[in-house]
Amino acid sequence: MVSRRSRSVPRRTIHRHVHLTLKRILDILLTVLSCPIWLPGLAILALLVYLTDGRPILFRQLRPGLHGRPFYIYKFRTMTEDHDSNGQLLPDAMRLTRTGRFLRSTSLDELPELFNVLKGEMSLVGPRPLLMQYLERYTPRQMRRHEARPGITGWAQVNGRNAITWEEKFELDVWYVYNCSLRLDIKILVLTIQKVFKMENINQPGYATSKEFTSHTLTH
Repeated sequence: MVSRRSRSVPRRTIHRHVHLTLKRILDILLTVLSCPIWLPGLAILALLVYLTDGRPILFRQLRPGLHGRPFYIYKFRTMTEDHDSNGQLLPDAMRLTRTGRFLRSTSLDELPELFNVLKGEMSLVGPRPLLMQYLERYTPRQMRRHEARPGITGWAQVNGRNAITWEEKFELDVWYVYNCSLRLDIKILVLTIQKVFKMENINQPGYATSKEFTSHTLTH
């Protein structure tokens, strides 16, 4: 006899596939329908970066995506490549340009990531894609944040962003993976718009965003 628990597993799997399909459709619809708004803004901001900071206009970096698979993320460049006398890059806060500070405070530096969304590498909502070297520093529980496609905004971003610890961010990311739904995604998008206008929790003191995640937590 098949137990009720074993019969429910395929249903949960089907439900997840349906959710991911609907989430992808929502990503495409919202991104395409909003093109008349963000495409002109993208062009204006690209010109602003070029006139004030020169080339390159975009910043490209390899990040871990769904299940940790690497992809190139695109943002507007916000920092210089200035080095100290020893040839080491200066701290992020020292390399942040005036235009870059404006772009980060308004989150407009993230706008080119909409192309990552259209390519299916990112979602509008999901855990933020961090650095590749962080993969080996996560606990098994923290690694579960990669079970969702990374997002431009996420549950951690509307619940403290860079004003909370790395461990708190990861716990919020994992909570999202366990509880994601279209209703929650829409709630996060609305809260993100409010946070952008308030320009809250942009960075930690002394950092362009936040300090590097250097060790994993004991939370499992």
